[in-house]
Amino acid sequence: MTLFKGVGNFFALDIGTNAVRVVQLARSGTGWTLQHYGYAPVDSKLTSANSADAQRRLGEIIMTAVGQSGIRTKDVVIGLPSQKTFTTVIDVPVMPESELRSTIKYQIDQYIPMSIDEAKVDWVLLGQSAHDPKKQEVLLASTANSYAEERLEFVEGLGLNVIGAEPDPIAMIRSLLPAGVQDARLIVDMGDQSTDIAITYGNAPRLVRTVPIGLQSLIKTAVQNLNVQDDQARQFILKFGLTPDRLEGQVLRALESTLDNFASELVKSIKFFQTRYPSIAIGGVLLSGFASTVPQFGEYITSKVGVASVLANPWQAVSVSQKDQQQLAPVSAEFATVIGLAQRSNKS
Repeated sequence: MTLFKGVGNFFALDIGTNAVRVVQLARSGTGWTLQHYGYAPVDSKLTSANSADAQRRLGEIIMTAVGQSGIRTKDVVIGLPSQKTFTTVIDVPVMPESELRSTIKYQIDQYIPMSIDEAKVDWVLLGQSAHDPKKQEVLLASTANSYAEERLEFVEGLGLNVIGAEPDPIAMIRSLLPAGVQDARLIVDMGDQSTDIAITYGNAPRLVRTVPIGLQSLIKTAVQNLNVQDDQARQFILKFGLTPDRLEGQVLRALESTLDNFASELVKSIKFFQTRYPSIAIGGVLLSGFASTVPQFGEYITSKVGVASVLANPWQAVSVSQKDQQQLAPVSAEFATVIGLAQRSNKS
């Protein structure tokens, strides 16, 4: 199982903490056409449990989503949660890729947070370093063998054939970054439990990290500070958001401490990037997932990081029928990872 390469006709599977998403795309000119999709909500307690019963129930939900989508192929590319992967960009001397291929295995051990014998590692050559012309940059991704084998066994136990796997943040970059963007962009994809952050430059990731703040963090803070139940807190956040003149700004004030912590992580990411690439400025912030659906979230982030924020669109390169657009509307912002997985090259 490789981390980056896909082959033939396949569909993408994203087993998220709050939902299962499946997508199959077909090439259409320079873009894509949506062939099949499926979405099934999941209790986060189920996805975090390791019991045989939880795995069985999760498997049933996955296969229900696949069956209802109309997908027929058994070949699948899966996402690997950012909490279970390590991704970094390293500098190596300029050399032919064939030579790099034979030497990099001796260098990897010093960069990943586990023994090379215990990890599954893949890499992609990004090209000349953006800060040292004498070097070239390589994107490294790794995950523990134990986790990779466990996930592979689980998915293939459903009768599917896993042909590739990829860290979620790498997949979401593929769907969210607009074509032709060459300057630096900060991508923020907020999920249910955590947020994937990436900074790209020259159409390639240069910084990838995850922060443990997601929609549930905001809900928990709102429950504590507004003295409401979880469902009502979620409704307040998704309906009124950070708008200062709705509910007299109570939601914004209630979430302020958690939001400030979140914004400080974004600022930290930008500073880290600019320490490595001092001559490159961040040209904009792309917001996805719940970061794009909470009202006034973009305005808040813009004020905190000093860079203009816009809503990202994971469907930007995908042709979707009017009927499917209507059905997908309530959850369309949650598809960044699975669309990115489905947009991988069909060539080995």
